[in-house]
This record gives sequence, structure tokens and C-alpha cells, in this order.
Amino acid sequence: MRWIDNHCHIPPGVDGDAWVDAAREAGVDRMITVGVTTQQSREAIAVAERHDGVWATVGLHPHDATEGTGGLAELLDSPAVVAVGEAGLDYHYDHSPRDVQATAFAEQIRLAHEHDLPLVIHTRDAWDDTFEILDAEGVPRRTVFHCFTGGPAEAEAGLDRGIVISVSGIVTFKNAQDLRDAVARCPLDRLMVETDSPYLAPVPYRGKPNRPAYVVHTGAAVAELQGVDVEAVAESTTAVAERFYGLPSLDV
Repeated sequence: MRWIDNHCHIPPGVDGDAWVDAAREAGVDRMITVGVTTQQSREAIAVAERHDGVWATVGLHPHDATEGTGGLAELLDSPAVVAVGEAGLDYHYDHSPRDVQATAFAEQIRLAHEHDLPLVIHTRDAWDDTFEILDAEGVPRRTVFHCFTGGPAEAEAGLDRGIVISVSGIVTFKNAQDLRDAVARCPLDRLMVETDSPYLAPVPYRGKPNRPAYVVHTGAAVAELQGVDVEAVAESTTAVAERFYGLPSLDV
């Protein structure tokens, strides 16, 4: 089986090299490493340029929205960049004022439109405003809710707008029943899998640092909830990620 970890944060240098090597040994042969500030977006590009099968995104996380999006556009022309984000709203922590988060989110939606790139969304405790801003700006034709934490209603609202759902290790947590219900009902061809490394390690690694290699455990949980073989989840989520990010297909 081959997997794509469509959302992780690979550190630069030898630590990142070890992550990539371990992932490949586990059958995770392609990864998207995600930018959350201008500087970390540059680092993500450098990591992607260092490794075959790794691509980068350029984005400004809502926690860092006060930085402003002015430095992002110049990075989007790199061949290693496959998406804008992660961008969005986070009302759980409110590390940036909500109006500043909203402005940065809207500006990144516009960048996705202008460059015809996918949009990677982070949203937490902010569903109504997230959908309001998306509807006002227009949902980019390739948009994903990364590390989806909603329930069936939020998933349906996203799916109705053409948005893809990306599932993290949270789906292995038995106390995340709303999420598990949403994943069970979501069409398999609208799902991707991710680790969000180094955060949110799935069972059996919960509480430990996460790694891209562990995305296989998330895939297994999705298979159980969907009532299909793990191989079907690997094949489908890989195909969805290839289409979504415009990645080359690999011959098996």
C-alpha cells in the first residue's frame, strides 16, 4: 500500500530527513509539508526542495494572523508549492484578534483564486464565520478542511460547497464521536488523510510526538468506520490527494 500524508509540518535539517525516511519505510511515499508563517513557509519550501516526493504549502495560520499576508505572494511561484494555507479561523485560542484572522483568511482565499491553487483551511470553533467568509469570497475549486474536527452537519455543509475533508489522528480517539460519525458518512472519494505532525498522534501513539509514518493508523481507522478494506482507503485517499494537489501519479 502507498499513502500520502497530505498535511504535516516537517522540520528542516536532519530531523526532517529522519521523518521522511521513516515515512517511506512505512509506505508513506509522498508528503505535503505546510507553512504557517512567511518564514516557516520558506522553510517548508526548502524541505520540499531537499526531498523527492515532498511538496510545500505557503500560508499564514490564524494564530499568526497579526504578521500579515504581505510576504506570501512572492513564495507562490516556487515549483515546490502546491497550495495556499493553512489559513482560516481559530476561536478556541484567539491568539490573534478575530477581525485580523478574518482579514488574513479572506486575503489567502483571494491568493488561491489568483494563482489557481488549492486552499488548505484550519478552522476551530469558528464554523459559522468560516462558511460566511468562504461564501463571500467564493470557495476555491480545490479546498480542504484540514484536520477536520466537525460533525456530520459541518461535513455536509463543506461537502455541499465542494470541499474535501482531511482526517487526522483524532479519528482514532474514542471520545471524538461526532468526527467519527462524520467520517463514517462521508463519501470515500471526498476524504484525504493526514498526520498534522508533530501534533495529534493517532492511537497507539497518542500523547507522543506524531510523524508522517503514522498516517497509516489514521487510514486504518477510516477503513473501519467506512466498512471497507484498508487497501481501498489507501488507494482512494492517494488518488484524491493526487488530483487535489496536482501531484504526479506513481506506477504501482
